[in-house]
Amino acid sequence: MNGSITLRPLFSRIVAVTIVLMAIAAVISLVVAGDSATLLRGVAGPLLAGYAAWMILWQPAVHISDGGVRLENVFRSVHVSWPAIQRVDTKWSLTLYTAFGSFAAWAAPAPGRHSQLSVDPANTRHLPDASYVGGALRPGDVPGTASGDAATIIRQRLQSLQEAGFLDDARLESPRAPVRFHWVRIAVLAALVVATVASAIS
Repeated sequence: MNGSITLRPLFSRIVAVTIVLMAIAAVISLVVAGDSATLLRGVAGPLLAGYAAWMILWQPAVHISDGGVRLENVFRSVHVSWPAIQRVDTKWSLTLYTAFGSFAAWAAPAPGRHSQLSVDPANTRHLPDASYVGGALRPGDVPGTASGDAATIIRQRLQSLQEAGFLDDARLESPRAPVRFHWVRIAVLAALVVATVASAIS
């Protein structure tokens, strides 16, 4: 196989870093002010903004490995083994249709239709046949986009496994896809929301 690949959209990471830096600057300004009461009332908002940026814009990812695909979303992650993947779609975002249902990737949204206008035909020659619907390439499958790049890698690996015969007698490892909720992240987010609301009305 081809090892492990982690995909995160660059633009989302840039926005996340920008928001986190702004939040840090806000906290520093509160500390410099030297008023403990003002600090306690005002620190929750910047902390919430920075944490939410990390959780929503930085943390989500698509992890592709020899064992399958793991979609790291905001509130939960799901691991889908290669034998369980039946179809890959990119209409709204990268979506895996599996034996356990469909799972969308927060980190791989589909672009707008305008992205297809600037596609260089030379960049589409390597795409798997599954990237085309009715002979046409959809915006979500365009190379260089979050959904398109992820879908291409997944389809290529699926095709390689199928051609090698590894999926001829595919068996599922479990009756359902392993889903893990990020309870700690959710709890921290909820606590910061409560703290921000409380400081706003105090």
